[in-house]
Amino acid sequence: MRAQDLDLRELLSFAPGGGIIRFMGKRALLFDAVALGLLRKELIDSLGTTAARSILTRFGYAHGRRTAEALRQEFPSLLEDSQTGPRLHTLLGLVEVANSTRTEGLGDTPLVEGDWLNSYEVEQHLLHLGRSTEPVCWSLTGFASGYVSAWAGREVYFIETRCCAKGDAICHMQGRFKEQWGPELDEHLQYYQMESADNMLAELTEKLRSVENRLRVKKRQLSCLDGEGGEEECACITARSPAMRKTIEMARRIAKVESTVVISGESGTGKERIAQLIHEGSARMGRPFVAVNCGAVTETLLESELFGHVRGSFTGAAKDAVGLFEAANGGTLFLDEIGEISPGMQVKLLRALQEREIRRVGDNKARPVDIRVVAATNRNLADEVAAGRFRQDLYYRLRVIELRVPPLRERREDILPLARLFLDESARRSNRIITGFDTKAADQLLRYDWPGNVRELQNAVDYGVALCSGDRVQADDLPEELRAAVFKPTVNGGIRPLEEMEREYILAALDAMGDNRTRTASALNIGIATLYRKLNEYGKGVK
Repeated sequence: MRAQDLDLRELLSFAPGGGIIRFMGKRALLFDAVALGLLRKELIDSLGTTAARSILTRFGYAHGRRTAEALRQEFPSLLEDSQTGPRLHTLLGLVEVANSTRTEGLGDTPLVEGDWLNSYEVEQHLLHLGRSTEPVCWSLTGFASGYVSAWAGREVYFIETRCCAKGDAICHMQGRFKEQWGPELDEHLQYYQMESADNMLAELTEKLRSVENRLRVKKRQLSCLDGEGGEEECACITARSPAMRKTIEMARRIAKVESTVVISGESGTGKERIAQLIHEGSARMGRPFVAVNCGAVTETLLESELFGHVRGSFTGAAKDAVGLFEAANGGTLFLDEIGEISPGMQVKLLRALQEREIRRVGDNKARPVDIRVVAATNRNLADEVAAGRFRQDLYYRLRVIELRVPPLRERREDILPLARLFLDESARRSNRIITGFDTKAADQLLRYDWPGNVRELQNAVDYGVALCSGDRVQADDLPEELRAAVFKPTVNGGIRPLEEMEREYILAALDAMGDNRTRTASALNIGIATLYRKLNEYGKGVK
């Protein structure tokens, strides 16, 4: 009998009433292809691509070896026919093998080479996961490797060099003896061996981290519902002031679209927090949020940092390295201090944004990336363009939407809520029990102009916690420049109304007293009835 004489009706036996099905005398099972496709998707979603590929490849390898062993028992003469393996591959409904050839496997000639048509793995991967950037016929290459290894009595490994799932016209595979492959086998060998457990563990860890991030985001989103009287606190962004509430509302609307965004504002205003809020409110939530300070990386290293490099591309490049563009694939890349990058780097960044692909340093292979870019700057990019220091085309590519974060001096209503938030965090880190600020300390926080914005406020609170000797931060515990701050009745050059200042002061005192109205009235030296009347006027009365 020859391979082409094999007939499924003769190899398959079953009882008409069902129960046990046998293929070449061994029990076999029938599975719906879509169910296997859903299993593949579940493995990838739950365990990650590396672990899923490893499981399916080893499953295919075991299937291939078992098929060869069954053939040796039932039809030993057929095992020597070079077309038996491809024929069985086809009869099992896995794939249609075309143009398959087998040689002695000498020199650079593959031991086995051929094309695959109508691969069930391609079909199911495209159905459930869409277009791939890498070959996806994992169990099929595993089957071929296991079958031919059993036939040859030596280790043989197949690699899929082209695949319809990534847009190639045909799936093509090559099989060689292990020692014949060379270095290109290394990245594939891990999927056949248990040594790949480290990679599986790494990807599982990343998946767990992703789940934790999504849970953390949900917790933050729920905490945003706890605000009273229009105050919002989300991801350490406190917005009691109208200016900041407007900024957060705009950020949430921006999150729903995929446009690139430039966040402008002074240093320390919390631009990265706003970028995180945009990411967490977008469809990319749960995917990576990768941030880089462009001004903190030297020009010579920034290209490698963003795009990665290949081994040997420069002195010290001992191995291939993934850049931040690839690390953020599927998520958001936050480019802080974008105005600091050099003209040469601006050209490379523009190309990556336009083509949505990158090339690692020293590599000639373009790699597609799917990311959303959010940039931030404390410079006026329009002025930088006019001065010739920033490319106009890159400016318009980045600035599809611009979002300005107001400085802390323009949102004074947020000072004490932020200070209390930082106080709780600092006290917890220090294992201290500190309940708040006394009235004079709160007053000094409100008087200061905060040129360093939120970052300076956080540092000042840490300073106060370090020096505090009781359960409340006193004015003397604050940094010297805060203690020396004098009251300024002006905002943006105009005198503030007395009613507005009184309202702000009373609410600040109430906040400093932990919302205790009796203690607040005593500290302000006013009657409790007067305080309640004032709070009712401010919309802060007891409901």
